[in-house]
Amino acid sequence: MNRNLSRALAALALSAAVALPALAGAYPLQVARNVMIYMALAVTWDMLLRSGQISFGIAGLFGLGAYAAVLGVLRAGMPAWLSIPFAALFSGLVALLIGFFILRLRAMYFSIVTLALAEIFRIVIHNLHDFTGGPEGVVLQGVIAGGDAGKLYWLALAGLAAALAASWWFENSRIHFALTAIRNNETSAKSSGVDIFRWLLVAFVVTSSIQGLLGGIYAHSFGFATPESVFDANFTLLPLAMALLGGIHSTVGPVLGAVLLGLAAEWLKLKLPYGHLVVYGVIIIVVILFMPQGLLGMARKAARPAERRTA
Repeated sequence: MNRNLSRALAALALSAAVALPALAGAYPLQVARNVMIYMALAVTWDMLLRSGQISFGIAGLFGLGAYAAVLGVLRAGMPAWLSIPFAALFSGLVALLIGFFILRLRAMYFSIVTLALAEIFRIVIHNLHDFTGGPEGVVLQGVIAGGDAGKLYWLALAGLAAALAASWWFENSRIHFALTAIRNNETSAKSSGVDIFRWLLVAFVVTSSIQGLLGGIYAHSFGFATPESVFDANFTLLPLAMALLGGIHSTVGPVLGAVLLGLAAEWLKLKLPYGHLVVYGVIIIVVILFMPQGLLGMARKAARPAERRTA
């Protein structure tokens, strides 16, 4: 995509995001919060995908962050605002510890292990009744920012900004070349001096930390956390579908997919409360089969003939 066009779109999106709280009511702001959280998760999933590693553990790190934030307040007496960065730190630390073991795996083996770990996290939280509240979960005495829709919107926007800033760093620093080399050919990357394990660990820890941060924001926005709510498959399937629909290996693609699918997801939840996950699965299959580069890739292909004609 043309760089000037990307900047213009970014400026337009920023202006819309800043203006929305002054123009919209509580419900549209809640929808916007949900879309931004899913968008940020889609961006973080794509950031790790740039190394060639496909993770199905988004909901696991997201849920850990949610519980870390809520339990930090209830069990450790943390201020609510401090518990959110603590959630990012906790999820990042867990990712660092497990990363030493699972980042030796590749392809479907890594994917299966991340999916299994997400379920393990949920089961452990589910069974620690005295500490985590068990299946009933835990409830905060008050929602952060007094439940004000505008303030909660800015909190979610801050989480999205963190994800976008990290993605921009991944695209514009040497980690971009390292991850691309690993994805294309590990043997060639290693022979070129790329420390494969180091860069994979950096990508995994950074993305997991942001996912934990988003989990903390989500839990504080609603004032509670239960295993079924914060470890929900939605937090894996929907971000994955968003990134694939918009276009992988970029920041713009997941953002585009999140805007389109995020709004559709709210409608699907109302119309198909128990069947919307099937729709996400169908979208993933269709995109993989018929447009593997997503909408952004299709737009780039369509733009090439026009550029040749004007050259």
